[in-house]
Amino acid sequence: MATDDLGLDRAGIVQDEHGYIIVDDQLRTNVPGVWALGDCNGRGGFTHTAYNDFEIVAANLLDNDPRRLSDRISAYALYTDPPLGRAGLTEEQVRRSGKRALIGTRPMTRVGRAVEKGETQGFMKLLVDADLLDVMYAKAPYTMLQRTTPIHPTVSELLPTLLGDLQPL
Repeated sequence: MATDDLGLDRAGIVQDEHGYIIVDDQLRTNVPGVWALGDCNGRGGFTHTAYNDFEIVAANLLDNDPRRLSDRISAYALYTDPPLGRAGLTEEQVRRSGKRALIGTRPMTRVGRAVEKGETQGFMKLLVDADLLDVMYAKAPYTMLQRTTPIHPTVSELLPTLLGDLQPL
């Protein structure tokens, strides 16, 4: 564990049952003046989340900008073949939540750029909150993306089409 040799017990910093440092929504520990960033806080052990932890702490400490961990939308990518990426909740998490949602899928065999590159394994999936229908941080309707003009040729150019195919989950 990333916290094993930090001497947290001597500093009085509280950890959870898995050894992660417990933090509040601004990444403060229970000890005043001590913050926990990165993989030691159990809030996403990725480079991009660790950097975002820094941004949250710096904004709060230096800019008087009350940024919060709860504002972060969970996102990750696995560089496999085919690659896997996700932002927000999984389909299973949405189903368990009981939220109304829309879902659209498109096999890569129906994505021109993927066919052209011979990379047709897998699929694209989009899951949208049916009540909020916003583009996450932008707070704009998902239909805004549906009307974009994405760069061609890219795989992401099919996102507007995928948004047009959304169906109730």
